[in-house]
Amino acid sequence: MGANTAENTNLRLKAVLDILAESVWSGTSLNAGEVLAEAIARVPFNDHEAELLSGGIPRGHKTLTSASAKLVKAGWLVKGRSGWTIPEDGLRATVAFPDVAAFAAALDAGTPVPADVPVPTAPPVKPAAKKAATKRAAAKKAAPDEVAEPKVAAAKVSAPRAKAAAKAEPAAKKSPRKATSKAAAATAVETVPQPDAVAVAGDFNTILGAPEDWAPQYDEAQMEFNPLVQVWTLTADLPAGHYTYKIALNRSWDENYGAFGARDGANHELNHDGGPVTITYSHVTRDIVIG
Repeated sequence: MGANTAENTNLRLKAVLDILAESVWSGTSLNAGEVLAEAIARVPFNDHEAELLSGGIPRGHKTLTSASAKLVKAGWLVKGRSGWTIPEDGLRATVAFPDVAAFAAALDAGTPVPADVPVPTAPPVKPAAKKAATKRAAAKKAAPDEVAEPKVAAAKVSAPRAKAAAKAEPAAKKSPRKATSKAAAATAVETVPQPDAVAVAGDFNTILGAPEDWAPQYDEAQMEFNPLVQVWTLTADLPAGHYTYKIALNRSWDENYGAFGARDGANHELNHDGGPVTITYSHVTRDIVIG
């Protein structure tokens, strides 16, 4: 840990690149929240940094997400819709500036990575790291089975009349016609026009890595569309706290939905205990489900 917040932030920025480099070498992928959480785990907050700002966000977390823009400007980090990635210059920077003081000085001055620095290869994997990498790889292999989770969320989002139909025909749960009716329903849902983009815009966007909160234009706020069940989802790892947000379409506030799917309605609210949370949006109901 550094002597002050500035030193700690530089240590965490360097850790962000190290973590992304390790993910490249191990063949795993991490979202922005996971990268930030790991960087903070490696360089814990001091008392000042741990103080909660409005919305329950630690001061150190907000400082780090804002400072990550310097990595992007240097060309060492790419923030995209699918997450954060490290380009070749970022990989080279991890070895060109191994000392945090040199790293911070180069970042602040805009010093490019020397041309003769090669792209590093994977270092020897320590036993503990190898075990963690194996565990992550196993989790990734299991991912196809986990795709079923949004389907559960989609069922919760479905219109009231769908629920009424389910009650009216309880025998259908065990009927051979179940697969046929589901296929027909899926075909019907596919005809519903979808927006080009859906964002969760609120007071936790900087935690996801966006430059600012309440800004639906940034990649980090965008949800992923699942064409099989016709819903949009975003999963994030958030600190404990109270959050507010809205669903905004097509990267602007021109069309947005709040509580109960009301257009330009009141903010959605989330009282979160901390950890992963999944927000699912249905463009049929304009409402959300928290999972």
